[in-house]
Amino acid sequence: MHGLINKAIQSFVCSTYGKSRWIRVTEAANLGFVEYEAMLVYDNRVSRRVLDELCRELGRPQAELLEDLGTYLVSNPNTEALRRLLRFGGVTYVEFLHSLDDLPDRARLAVSDLDLPPLELREEQDGRFSLACHDGLPGYADVMMGILRAMADDYGALVILEHVGTGQDCEVIEITLIETAFAEGRKFDLGARAG
Repeated sequence: MHGLINKAIQSFVCSTYGKSRWIRVTEAANLGFVEYEAMLVYDNRVSRRVLDELCRELGRPQAELLEDLGTYLVSNPNTEALRRLLRFGGVTYVEFLHSLDDLPDRARLAVSDLDLPPLELREEQDGRFSLACHDGLPGYADVMMGILRAMADDYGALVILEHVGTGQDCEVIEITLIETAFAEGRKFDLGARAG
């Protein structure tokens, strides 16, 4: 698993639950270190072991924890770059949804060796969509649930999300758009502000 993904998990745990808990998790997983390197690639078994220990330490199911990670990735100021990458997908939540098919390619433009599994959006009817999260990254659909929920808040849209199960080589999320302008969305400027 790419170090950026592992680093995101580390940042989420340290910000949400504290660094001491992260250290306990790395020790229980026999990681041998406490800080991931963002540009290295780690064996998937190591990353899964850390996730298993994290769920055990926090007493939470993995799907729930990974959905919270997805929310963190969009809403935390430490991860503003990802929010910006996602917001470039469109001015409205519907445009953002339609841009998800291109997300793995956009991620690769930012980090050439970051290989996210394909996403495939289908527009059904009456404001309903289905998003197929293809295999290749454990918990991908769960993280996407959190991202979709946080991005709806970001755009001010009201949505209902449901993980409807596993299809052929993918997990499917059903998205029902109730209202596109339910609340005022978060401010977003196309140009990044200079520090």
